[in-house]
Amino acid sequence: MIERIHTSERMSKIVKHNGVAYLCGQVGAGDSVAEQTADCLARVDALLAEAGSDREHILQAVIWVSDMAHFAEMNAVWDAWVPAGHAPARACGEAKLARDVLKVEIIVTAAVKS
Repeated sequence: MIERIHTSERMSKIVKHNGVAYLCGQVGAGDSVAEQTADCLARVDALLAEAGSDREHILQAVIWVSDMAHFAEMNAVWDAWVPAGHAPARACGEAKLARDVLKVEIIVTAAVKS
């Protein structure tokens, strides 16, 4: 069974299937990369909780930064957020994001807690 949560014409914020939660890409508010990353991760936390998961159950993360010069600043926030011993498989790349003010977008897939 596929469960779609917060579905609009274009997308769902969460899709659950076979014990896995797929989150849509999250962006954050703020001027700096650190602020946007922290806000983005707070949004990920909220969606994970709604999906019945948490950051210890993240399987994979894909992170887009608008400029690889932001990599270290983003990683400082990410590293403090990921629980020790629970680092997911991860990819990070540079991409032109949907709006010029955006510096970070994070896409997460997580196991639903049983």
